[in-house]
Amino acid sequence: MNDIRPTFGIATAPMQVDYHDILRVWREADAIPQIEHAWLFDHLMPIAGDTTGPIFEGWTLLSAMAAQTERLRLGLLVTSNRFRPPAMLAKIATTVDIVSNGRLDFGIGVGSRPSHPIARREYEMHGIPFHDGDYATAAFAEACTVIRRLWTEPEPFDFDGEYVRLKGAFGNPKPVQRPHPPIMIGGRASATLRIVAEHADIWNIPGGGADLDGAVERGALLDRYCTEIGRDPAEIVRSIHIPVSYDRPAATRDAIGRSIEAGFTHIVLALTNPYPADVAHWVAGELIGAHV
Repeated sequence: MNDIRPTFGIATAPMQVDYHDILRVWREADAIPQIEHAWLFDHLMPIAGDTTGPIFEGWTLLSAMAAQTERLRLGLLVTSNRFRPPAMLAKIATTVDIVSNGRLDFGIGVGSRPSHPIARREYEMHGIPFHDGDYATAAFAEACTVIRRLWTEPEPFDFDGEYVRLKGAFGNPKPVQRPHPPIMIGGRASATLRIVAEHADIWNIPGGGADLDGAVERGALLDRYCTEIGRDPAEIVRSIHIPVSYDRPAATRDAIGRSIEAGFTHIVLALTNPYPADVAHWVAGELIGAHV
């Protein structure tokens, strides 16, 4: 069993739900020490249920949550690099880190896969180009480099990449966290894992149930990529996203336990709405309590 103390958080997908319901859950969780982090996601149309139903923009909502909580670490699980130019995203993330007084975990990924059944609709309805996977992955690698530089470099710089080109780029103010907010990269593709090895402080993958074996295999591949570039794989925290069953808490507890045994120490518990009354207290008592 991994000797690192696991941390536990909640995820509330901001779709098919009212703003005040999410705020209620986050404020409740903010007062419960066993819940250490909280997450939204980054989509522009619902990915489940009525595709014309309500959904909130992730970073705007995250800033609101940052202003109305005091303790929770917070982030998006994960930002789509396809939606925003990286220099703009660096500025947005800096703003949230400042609003939260240094509580941002910067979650980011390549973006929706072309195989996702509604991926193209999400982009087409907002006028956002949807490039193929190779293009998106290469652009993501450049974005990670640019964002880190904007957070850390003390002087303006030019960046002449294949996908990202900046002239006189400069980030001011800098994030509260130094040298920068922790970078969480989500994904399982081999090309993405190479970027994780180079840039990430935290790696996240969906898991639970039958998906755990695949997550472990992907983790072993990440270890190999780290070794190839001379990085200690232990420097990267392993995070897993586990769906919560309100009706079958024992199954969720089992998924948590098996994930921790497999080496995942950053546990994100995905809540479905409608959220029951006192759901954060229920999570702490019924799910987390058995593992702390």
